[in-house]
Parts: sequence; C-alpha cells; structure tokens
Amino acid sequence: MLDYAALAVLAEIIRRGSFEAAAAALGVTPSAVSQRIKGLEERVGQVLVHRGPPARGTETGLRLMQHLDQVRLLETTLAASLRPPGPAVLRLAVNADSLATWFLPVMAALPALYDLVLDDQDHAGDWLRQGQVSAAISSDPDPVPGCDALPLGAMRYLALATPDFRARHFPDGVTEATLRAAPAVIFNAKDALQSRWAHRAIGGPLHLAGHLIPASEPFARAIELGLGWGMVPEAMAAPALRDGRLQPLLPDLALDVALYWHVQRAMAPALAPLTAAIRKRAAAELRP
Repeated sequence: MLDYAALAVLAEIIRRGSFEAAAAALGVTPSAVSQRIKGLEERVGQVLVHRGPPARGTETGLRLMQHLDQVRLLETTLAASLRPPGPAVLRLAVNADSLATWFLPVMAALPALYDLVLDDQDHAGDWLRQGQVSAAISSDPDPVPGCDALPLGAMRYLALATPDFRARHFPDGVTEATLRAAPAVIFNAKDALQSRWAHRAIGGPLHLAGHLIPASEPFARAIELGLGWGMVPEAMAAPALRDGRLQPLLPDLALDVALYWHVQRAMAPALAPLTAAIRKRAAAELRP
C-alpha cells in the first residue's frame, strides 16, 4: 500500500523544484520533507528525486506523481461525502498553438488543477508513452497503448510574411533559392511546419535557416515585425490578414494539421466532461 501523504510531498518537490519550496507549500520543515522522501524511497527501493538543483523527479518518481494525480482526479467523481485528500491535479500535453487559439476555454469543464506540458503536436504522444500525462493533443492518429485517440479536426496554417518582407525576399515568387535565402521564424527545434510547407511548395526537402521563438504570440509578432516568414494558425492570423499587415507567400497553399485527443482508458470516465468540451470546441474552431 502506498503512502499517499508521502506521494503528496513527492509531487510538491517535483513541481516546485526544491525541498525547501515544497516544505513552505506544505507548511512543514525541510527536514520533515526530507524524511518523508527518504522513507518513500526506502519503501519503493528506488531513488525518486534527483536532488539537483533543481530537484527533478526520476522516471519512477514521475510515475508515482502521475498515479497520485490520477487517484485524486478519480476521487472527484465519487460522492461529495467522500472528501478527497487534496485538489485533483490533471497533467496534459498540449501544443502551444492549440492553447493560444481554442483550448483554454475548455479547461473550465473539469474542476481540476491543470498542469499543462507544452510540446509540439508531433511529439505530445511521447509524454503519454512515458506515463507522464493523462491525456494529450497530438497529430498522431494512432493511439498510444492503453489510450484512445479521438479525431478533433484540422488546424489550418498559412505561410505568412509582411508585404515588405515578401517583396524583398520573394520578388520573383517562392523558389528553392528564395526559401533558402529568406529567414524563417521557427517555434523550436521540433517545429517541422515550415519545412513541411516548403517541401510542398518546391516539391522536395529543404533546410531552412531562421529565428527560434518558442511562444505562439511572440512567434506571430516576430513575423508581423518582418523578422521572417512562418506558419501561423489561420484563426490567429485573421486580423493581420484583414488589415494587410501579413500576406500569404502562396495564397493557394495552406497546411492542415489533423489533431487528435489521446486519453488514457483508465482515466476516460473521470475525464469525460473535459473530453466532451474539447470535442465540442474543436468542432467549432477546427476544420473538419
């Protein structure tokens, strides 16, 4: 039988990054926190926290934290007379563009404390495979073992730049040479959207050079400032397109990215209200 009080201490350490911060949050001494973790590690027979700094959970520590979060969330579905040991924490993997455009309002559907992991939609499934999240927004249609994958629709991306940038870097249109020379705006090293669009535009693979800006709104702002061209969600780009601040590089070539809601089957009943809200919102905001 697991010591859930000790698991709660473990979760605080991992989330806050230190024994001292966890102790302050729990209202106990750092020595008490250390003793709890030492006892839990002796019972489990494994190291659960890399002491750091910052303190980080080992693979087993992260799985135990997720187990605690799942237990707390499942307990919220029981009768109100059964008091849960603490607020339910729901850890999800979500891509930044979904969070910036349509996902945030659905979070009110479930009375939980959200711990969101931001990652590229092509890599969100890795968090599920590692057992670190209960559900994820992913572009992979194939469900992770133990999970179901529900289609949500497609997010449309447009290759955009300012009129001045387009005239300066693409005077004769989009070609392999102009794409090689023009700086792109790229979210991070995992972001393949610009490369995928360029591949379609010229009919072959192409290495792009550009700025790495890992946040959705600053990413779009960098394009509006003329730092480069990049792939922007259609919904986010609509105001700038209407007033002419941005223009598509190729008006007839968009990139649609299909999204899926992957959810652990064991958690599906507890997450049912959130799943329903996500599917409803996605049906209104994404392309079929």
